[in-house]
Amino acid sequence: MAALSAWFWNEKFWLPHNVTWADFADPAPGVEYPKAGHLLTALPLALGIFAVRILFERFIAGPCAYILHIHAEVSRKAQQNPVLEKVFTCVTKCPDSRQLNGLAKQLDWEVRKLQRWFRHRRNQDKPTTRTKFCESMWRFTFYLCIFTYGFCFLWQSPWMWDTRQCWYNYPYQVLTPGLYHYYVTELAFYWSLMFSQFTDIKRKDFLIMFVHHLATVSLISFSYVINMARVGTLILCVHDASDFLLEAAKLANYAKYQRLCDFLFVMFGAAFIGTRLIIYPFWILNSTMFESWELVGPFPSWWLFNSLLLVLQVLHIIWSYLIARIAFKALMRGKVRNTYWPTEGMLQYFLGQYNITSTSLCMILKLMTNNFIYVCLQ
Repeated sequence: MAALSAWFWNEKFWLPHNVTWADFADPAPGVEYPKAGHLLTALPLALGIFAVRILFERFIAGPCAYILHIHAEVSRKAQQNPVLEKVFTCVTKCPDSRQLNGLAKQLDWEVRKLQRWFRHRRNQDKPTTRTKFCESMWRFTFYLCIFTYGFCFLWQSPWMWDTRQCWYNYPYQVLTPGLYHYYVTELAFYWSLMFSQFTDIKRKDFLIMFVHHLATVSLISFSYVINMARVGTLILCVHDASDFLLEAAKLANYAKYQRLCDFLFVMFGAAFIGTRLIIYPFWILNSTMFESWELVGPFPSWWLFNSLLLVLQVLHIIWSYLIARIAFKALMRGKVRNTYWPTEGMLQYFLGQYNITSTSLCMILKLMTNNFIYVCLQ
């Protein structure tokens, strides 16, 4: 195990030249550097955030949904049938004509009755509008709070006004309490998302999002351990700037306040494009690629992290194009349709428009959703 750990945390890969892990082991009095052990705090904090989410959705979001007349729809349950249930859970949720004909002969049912059963069974697994409203209200509250905290913290930080401060004396940059709390809270939130996947209604993208959250947690942790936290906070804040607007637009959509929904979605689109096509490349990428090269010099993990950031920029361009199309159609038609949200509906819409295979596009679009921003944190 020790040999494996030494191989994984190879100093020649993760750290600049002539820097070792031993250099961070015994700092001067009053000086603190990021350490892997600090991240263990995120686990109990994640459980706390998960508990707060449950209480929030029950005692705050739920009553808000009731006031707005958003009720849980009572979907018609499918008739219990062990044979069909086994097909549904183990074979397919949408049987083709050949499978339907085989089941019709086996059960002596009409094909139309089978189609109706599978439709009702699929609807049972869909989250209700009230459930989606409560989830979006929780995300809106968290994203707004974490963005506000991050912005206030960075407002007082010198590297927000001069990005070269991200690389002066790197990697021997002192860890401040504000930076530590910001990073650990973001990390804990993604741990809580992993926990909640096992209690929420299972969706089609369960495995993809689980792997995605796991990668997010890993990469945020790596960026912290090698002390790229300063530039990491800038990336977090830039991307948090639009997340809460999307959730606010969803809330308005679920409450059927269409004009407010349209306005918020246009605001989200403007914030998304402004932060990810202007601020991100000209402020952050300029710092990670050119200023860091000048002040620190490249090393193996530097190439990896900048490659990820460039891939992220390509995804920003594609995603901004999709959002711009939605906003343009909303202006032309006067309505942002629910099927155009950047989730399953966006996936179905994009598949229909461009005839791309669902497996490959699902992987791409899910990595392009809001949480992927943190996967490429470094």
